[in-house]
Amino acid sequence: MTRFSVSTIVELLKPPPEQVARFAEILSAIGNESRLRVTQLLLTAHPTGLVAGEIQAELGVSASNLSHHLEKLKHAGVVGVKREGSFLRYTVDAAALQELLSFLFSECCTRSTAVQPDQVIQICQPTSKKSSRKNTDKPPSA
Repeated sequence: MTRFSVSTIVELLKPPPEQVARFAEILSAIGNESRLRVTQLLLTAHPTGLVAGEIQAELGVSASNLSHHLEKLKHAGVVGVKREGSFLRYTVDAAALQELLSFLFSECCTRSTAVQPDQVIQICQPTSKKSSRKNTDKPPSA
């Protein structure tokens, strides 16, 4: 039986440089307030996504501004787009974001105590299980 040291195992599990570069590109793309808001909005509409006009109406941005931000997100692989007649439907690439989160939190359960595993699980609970809710005209249900 072959035994490996912890440092050898960690080295073997390190993501390749091109994957780290891809994650950096994603972080750079969503590192802008408008693009982060677009990403979050598209996550709420997953998996069907939204047409550009719906995104524009929800966020209150100009068409040209939104087009610029969507192009940056598309280029980084954060969103995908499909033509539906005269409309463009945008969807978030949830798998890419899941890979990014897995990369960021991969150490939380191994060598580091920077983030407690139970806190990661708590953060990832569906919104219906969280105490926070969106601002709506409806009062909270009893």
